[in-house]
Amino acid sequence: MMTRGNLLEPPETMLPEDSDAQAELDRGDDPADVAARHPTFSAAWARLAELALESGSPVAAYAYARTGYHRGLDALRKAGWKGFGAVPWHHRPNQGVLRSVAMLAKAARDIGEDGEYQRCSQLLADSDPASLEANGL
Repeated sequence: MMTRGNLLEPPETMLPEDSDAQAELDRGDDPADVAARHPTFSAAWARLAELALESGSPVAAYAYARTGYHRGLDALRKAGWKGFGAVPWHHRPNQGVLRSVAMLAKAARDIGEDGEYQRCSQLLADSDPASLEANGL
């Protein structure tokens, strides 16, 4: 358990692994198909958002990222997260939700939602500052 120097801080949240969904993404399955088969798997939504941003479609990216963000928050709460505390980037199952938050920040910035960009960036910094650099923020 990492406390970042504060003994009152909650323990790190570690999401359970979804090995089937992750294996599908890893072998190159279409992320839309993976999201359809595993709608709670944030990494598929994050990948869809990344692809939409790469193709110049920030509104679609925003929608995909928002879905991954909400599905990720549901998973974090189910795992005991209370809305604050560490969500370590190094734990691969956490990366889907953190990538969704990062893609939501990027898409929000692209469509002029500066407040959303700031909130998402702060959530990433509060969860694990390493997630900012890993996602190019």
